Amino acid sequence: MLASAALQPLAELLVVDLTRYLPGAYASRELLRLGARVVRLEAPEGDPMRQVAPAWDAALGAGKESVACDLKSETGRELAQALFARADVVLEGFRPGVAARLGVGPDDVPERTVYCSITGFGAEGQHVDRAGHDLNYLGWAGVLEDTAPALPPLQPADLAAGALAATAEILAALLVRERTGRGARLTISMTHGAHRLVAHRLGGDPLPRFLTGGLACYRIYATADSRHLTVGALEPKFFVRLCEVLGRPELADLHLDANRQEELGAELAAVFASRPLTEWLERFDGEDVAAGPVATLAEAAAAFGEKGDAPSPGIGEHTALWQRELGFG
Repeated sequence: MLASAALQPLAELLVVDLTRYLPGAYASRELLRLGARVVRLEAPEGDPMRQVAPAWDAALGAGKESVACDLKSETGRELAQALFARADVVLEGFRPGVAARLGVGPDDVPERTVYCSITGFGAEGQHVDRAGHDLNYLGWAGVLEDTAPALPPLQPADLAAGALAATAEILAALLVRERTGRGARLTISMTHGAHRLVAHRLGGDPLPRFLTGGLACYRIYATADSRHLTVGALEPKFFVRLCEVLGRPELADLHLDANRQEELGAELAAVFASRPLTEWLERFDGEDVAAGPVATLAEAAAAFGEKGDAPSPGIGEHTALWQRELGFG
C-alpha cells in the first residue's frame, strides 16, 4: 500500500522500525501511508516474516527501505544509533528490557524522538516476560469467550490492539511534540488493548452473545451455491424489510425474542439456502436490509483494494545508501 496522495501529514518524518512479524510492520505501513519515510532495521538474515509469510512481508514492506544491521555487534549498534539520531519515530517489539540491553532502548534515542514499544503484556506485571502471539493475547484478554474453539479470521490483537493502537499513540505524541519539542516513550500492550476492545461488554449484553451468534438477525448464512451471506439487520426497520423481501413478513415478530432465536435462525437458514448468492444480492440491491456477501479476498481487493507500484525491499537493500548518508566507511 502506498501513502495516500490526499493526506501526507507525516511527510519528511523518518520512522525507524526494529520490529519483527506483523504488529510493527502493519504500524509502520500505516505511518508510511500517512507520508513518513520508513526504514526497516533488520538483522542480517532479515525479518523472520520474510520466510514465514513472504507475501505478507512483501505487502507490508512495500515502499519501505531496508538496512541490515547486527545489533549484537559494535558496528551494528553504532549504525542503529546514528539512524536514531535522525529518527522522528522508533518502533520496537522486543520483550521488555531486550532493546535496552542491545543498545537500542528508549534511553538511546534523542529526547525529541517518539519511541514506541509494542509488547504482549506491557512493561510490568506478572506476565511481562511471557511469550505469546495474537491468539494468546486474545485468550488472556477475554476476547474469545463466546467463540472458542473457533479462531478469529484475522489478528485483532496484533493489528488493532497492537498496530493501530501504536499508530494512534504515535500520532498523538507527534502532535504533542509540535507544541513542546519533546518526544515520548510509549508502551503498547496488545493484551490490555485487546481487552479494551471487549471491556464495554462487562456489564452484560442486551441478549446473550449479542453480536457473536446469539441473534438470528446478525449471522452468516449459507446460500444454495455454497457461498455465504451476511445479515446484520439489528434495527427493526432493517429486519422488517428483510422479511418482506424474503416473502416471510411473519418472521419479523421474532426479531429480538430471546426465546426463539434458534427457531428464527433455522427459518432464515432454510430461506437463504434456496437461492445462490448472486440472486440474493440482486434481490437485495437497493433495499434497506443490511445484508451482503462474504466476499473472497480477491473479490474484495477488486472492489475496495488500493493499488500501489512500490516494491518491497530486499534484505539490506538500502544499507550502503544509509551508511554513506550517515558517514560510515
